[in-house]
Amino acid sequence: MPALCGPSLLKSDPATLLRLLVLAPLLEEWIVRAGLQEWLMRRYCAAHGAAARVQAPAAAALAILAPAAVFSLLHMGAGWFAAAAVFPPGLALSLLYWRRRDWRLCAAAHALCNGYALAVCHMNF
Repeated sequence: MPALCGPSLLKSDPATLLRLLVLAPLLEEWIVRAGLQEWLMRRYCAAHGAAARVQAPAAAALAILAPAAVFSLLHMGAGWFAAAAVFPPGLALSLLYWRRRDWRLCAAAHALCNGYALAVCHMNF
């Protein structure tokens, strides 16, 4: 069993599947991307428009890295290792939001990541 498979990823009852594949992605992406990341982008990057990556790289980095870090911290309940492991997907979701500005697309990608994690954790190793 992979080290990333915590108790919640080992369950396959309907309530757990609903939570991991629907509720968590929607709620987390609404809070982190539509809330925090959108606020950071408006607050620190809006003055530079589409050129924020070039004209204000620190502001762009903040608007991408801070939400990824918060996303990781939201997973601290599963331990430091799990929180560190979700940083790369969180960073990918931040970049997706930066590019598309649609938290629902991020929620769909998040659900796919959770589905993949569930599948891997239920494989027999």
